[in-house]
Amino acid sequence: MKKVLTIAGSDSGGGAGIQADIKTMTVHQVYGASVITAVTAQNTLGVQDVKTLSARAVSSQLESVLNDIEFSALKTGMLANSEIIEEVALKIKKYSLSNLVVDPVMVATSGDLLLKKAAVKTYKEKLFPLAEIITPNLHEAKVLAGLEAEKSIDLEQLAAELMKFGSNYVLIKGGHSSQNNQSRKAVDLLYDGSYFRKFEAEYIETNNTHGTGCTLSAAIASNLAKGMEMGKAVAEAKDYLTEAIRNHFIVGQGNSPVNHVWNLK
Repeated sequence: MKKVLTIAGSDSGGGAGIQADIKTMTVHQVYGASVITAVTAQNTLGVQDVKTLSARAVSSQLESVLNDIEFSALKTGMLANSEIIEEVALKIKKYSLSNLVVDPVMVATSGDLLLKKAAVKTYKEKLFPLAEIITPNLHEAKVLAGLEAEKSIDLEQLAAELMKFGSNYVLIKGGHSSQNNQSRKAVDLLYDGSYFRKFEAEYIETNNTHGTGCTLSAAIASNLAKGMEMGKAVAEAKDYLTEAIRNHFIVGQGNSPVNHVWNLK
């Protein structure tokens, strides 16, 4: 069984972060290990508190698992600050890790800020050049490109801007954009520096989408670990996420998570 590492925050409500990643990896039949960067007090109503671990604590976890386990892929989620991002980048280089999926988590679905603004520069300079793929949503992509949220920009142009930061692939997730809502399609755009490829799925009208970004990136990492080429890894991950959204169920009083185990009999 292939092993995949997630480096992310803990979601006490179980819908996103480490918890979503491990569930996703498990149903994709890979072994999931974790390094926790932060602990959130969180439920379906939002994030009530965040305790970020020290870079040293993150480093200790990384050394522990990387000295013992051989990983075929890894993904990052909530990294919280520049110090943690730099530590993660150092370990990736030290252990020559491949198939890095970077989900540049900045804001939770609830709107809560999960990344210090100064860390955006560190993402671009330290971590993105090591990534096989980065998976920002439309809002995150605009922030990374230095654009205002209201600024209108062609997705292909935006993807080309993000490629300048050094990853091998850019996947811009468009599921939250108003344009996709009107067209009834959730369209993601993959770019490898030469070719663009669109992935379309039905836009499902629901507020129960907590953990979508974590789930998609964990699924991509799992697929890469199993040897899939990038296009197929993204396509299958998007199909899995679409059905996880379609088969959601009510967990709490707010925005419930996607159903990570929809395909288990």
